[in-house]
Amino acid sequence: MASSSNNSPSFKIILGSSSPARREILSDMGYEFTVMSADIDEKAIRREKPEELVKALAEAKADAVKLNLPDGCARDQPTLLITSDQVMVSRGVIRERPRSTEEAREFIKAYSGDRAFAVNYVLVTNLSTGGRKGGWDIPEIIFRHITDAFIEQVVKEEDMTCVAGGFKLTHPSASPFIKQLVGTADTVRGLPRELTQKLITESLEAQ
Repeated sequence: MASSSNNSPSFKIILGSSSPARREILSDMGYEFTVMSADIDEKAIRREKPEELVKALAEAKADAVKLNLPDGCARDQPTLLITSDQVMVSRGVIRERPRSTEEAREFIKAYSGDRAFAVNYVLVTNLSTGGRKGGWDIPEIIFRHITDAFIEQVVKEEDMTCVAGGFKLTHPSASPFIKQLVGTADTVRGLPRELTQKLITESLEAQ
């Protein structure tokens, strides 16, 4: 469980997420890490504002992972736990991972010809000190008209809808329907690189 691709890593990273996209982004950033899934009931955690909801969920994930860590795991060298959460917000409605095909269809129809925001919160917990650093990244996605035929095609593919907001925006078939992304692809995929690196650096500096 090493922090980076260097020969002598100075700290460890645990990624508290089962998301393949988050694993890929963190790996692309040059880090090696251990993955531990956070087993929480996300629907039991509710907040009125999307920014508060993703923060509460990221914190709950961190708490859940910490409960399953062996005693003294952060004793030998600094150990950072990264957790995050994302929801889409469209027309003032918080849209999490859809619970059904019908809900996925409803989500995507709402995006058509409109805009949405991917509300991300990333939390880095220094398990050696107990300190936490967190922050938000909220890209804006402006959509073109999304045809009914395409929507029906998408909702039949679980891989396209099993994400927050019910629409995998980085899939090649989605690009013709995205007019503008005010942000970066990694922020839409659920782990903003720039924010994550900033929080890692701040957590180590506070060591």
